[in-house]
Amino acid sequence: MRKNNIYLGVITAVASLGGLLFGFDMAVISGVLPLVEKQFGLSAAQEGWFVSSALVGCIIGVAFSGELSDRFGRKKLLLVAAVLFLLSALGCALMPSLFWIIAFRVMGGIGIGIASNVVPLYISEIAPANIRGRLVTYYQFALTFGILVAYLTNAGLLNFSLAQQTASGNNLFDHLFVDEVWRGMFGLGVLPALLFLIGLMMVPESPRWLIQKGRNNEAEHILAKLSNSADARRDTELIQQNLSKEEGSYKELFAPGMRKPLLIGIFLPLFSQFSGINAIIYYGPSILNNAGISLSNSLLSQIILGAANMLFTLIAIWKVDTWGRRPLYIVGTAGATIALFLTGLCFYTGATTSIMLLLCVISFLACFAFSIGPLKFVVASEIFPNRIRGRAMAISIMVMWIADTIVGQLTPMLLDGLGTAYTFWFFAVFCLIAFFIVYKMLPETKGQSLEQIEKFFSQKSKLPEEKIQSVKDYSA
Repeated sequence: MRKNNIYLGVITAVASLGGLLFGFDMAVISGVLPLVEKQFGLSAAQEGWFVSSALVGCIIGVAFSGELSDRFGRKKLLLVAAVLFLLSALGCALMPSLFWIIAFRVMGGIGIGIASNVVPLYISEIAPANIRGRLVTYYQFALTFGILVAYLTNAGLLNFSLAQQTASGNNLFDHLFVDEVWRGMFGLGVLPALLFLIGLMMVPESPRWLIQKGRNNEAEHILAKLSNSADARRDTELIQQNLSKEEGSYKELFAPGMRKPLLIGIFLPLFSQFSGINAIIYYGPSILNNAGISLSNSLLSQIILGAANMLFTLIAIWKVDTWGRRPLYIVGTAGATIALFLTGLCFYTGATTSIMLLLCVISFLACFAFSIGPLKFVVASEIFPNRIRGRAMAISIMVMWIADTIVGQLTPMLLDGLGTAYTFWFFAVFCLIAFFIVYKMLPETKGQSLEQIEKFFSQKSKLPEEKIQSVKDYSA
């Protein structure tokens, strides 16, 4: 059993590197943006496009990832994502013109789009039911770790650059890490991208995907390494019985039993982006800098925020499979609403240099980190049928990236037009709406196999007179 757990841990760790790269790429822009804005003299619209260009790539990546992962397998798509991450980091560090930097940002975005869909999907299909929530949440933990790494390296490289200005030379190192240090900030993404690419060579394909393709012996062999031979044989038969003989299609998502999962899969990622998280991640230094805090100090504040985001994700890892998805989501959306309102109040009253602002933002990050952030991936990876899970998750994650693109483009305009206080209140309204939607629609799925969850939704659509509160109640 210990050997099985180590194998499962290695697979989860390697797959979660996709989350680390996702988080790094998303957060590195916060340190890069003020420097690029100064060097190229960007307008508010150009600033929004520089941030959002990678998000356009994310939409492209996720648009194809569902169909391709269902057709060619989860592992092959993750390998493609790793290569794109690597090329993007090199291109952003070395390309001379802004046009080509943005082009490589789009390429990296395609990799993120693929990983953001396929990594949680892959982990959910590998993981045992009783710890599936925890293992999928490790993906979000890796994402927050990637954000923190980006904040740390941004601050470290900026300080190094400032200290070396007088000794700057004409070599490549000085070009990347002194003269135009933002290139070095991008370039450090090469290291985790290489780790991800090498690690993927050692992980297996998803056993559920293999069974879907009729490769039962391969799937049973992998499942046996994750548990034991008897359980592997039973699980293989159960998954096989649950799969229809026909190929899954997008049309199935609009069948009566899938309408509610589809709505949940759309609403959760939509509101996760309109919670305001990326306003803080992308524009945190700019907001703090405009509030009178120096760039180096604002990057230090971002490190504090990034550490809080990562540490509070541990609450989700700790409790997602015991308390469940629904209670964490309800508490998190309520807390995020209050924290964002108070953050806006700090800016409205001019209390931007007090400890109160930092406490309000950390409170928001805490609520986001143990609920809104990780649980959208957990829930989306659970609620769709095996045969169309890749495509269905692609729709869910695409909604996230479209919303993210809108927020990335909209935030500088909101800050410029409405002011910081009203921008945070704008996001608070969306968190409040998310609270009511989660309270009304989200069932509890902890501890159930993916096949049991699928059966729950299909049965519930046929038995509207039965008020089933959770999958656990149904399966009991």
